[in-house]
Amino acid sequence: MACACSCRGKDYDSAMAKKLVIKVTAGADAPERCSQAFTVAAVAVASGVEVSLWLTGESSWFALPGRAAEFELPHAAPLPDLIDSILAAGRITLCTQCAARREITEKDVLEGVRIAGAQVFVQEALGDETQALVY
Repeated sequence: MACACSCRGKDYDSAMAKKLVIKVTAGADAPERCSQAFTVAAVAVASGVEVSLWLTGESSWFALPGRAAEFELPHAAPLPDLIDSILAAGRITLCTQCAARREITEKDVLEGVRIAGAQVFVQEALGDETQALVY
């Protein structure tokens, strides 16, 4: 079935990015934007899309055990559940500089979360069949 977007008659599935790189810059300081990023990442993972979620700025704190449980937003999925679903089939990365500014090390983060820098983000974001989003 063709869609009415700019994919010009291609099947929706073939026009869809095969990988999604999401950078979330917001945390408890902007809860709706934060929740949207995690929700989109979790829905994409559940849809079979390869997902790489990057935690930067205030969202960096969610790389630590227990911190997501402190986040609350009415009518939103619990952040710990979203993180679990993303880690089950996707990747979560904490920005190197953001981690350093908060004195977070690899031994501090949730199992499955890696710490990497801008070079890795750019490499992922510019990959073939990749769509990058920033929240």
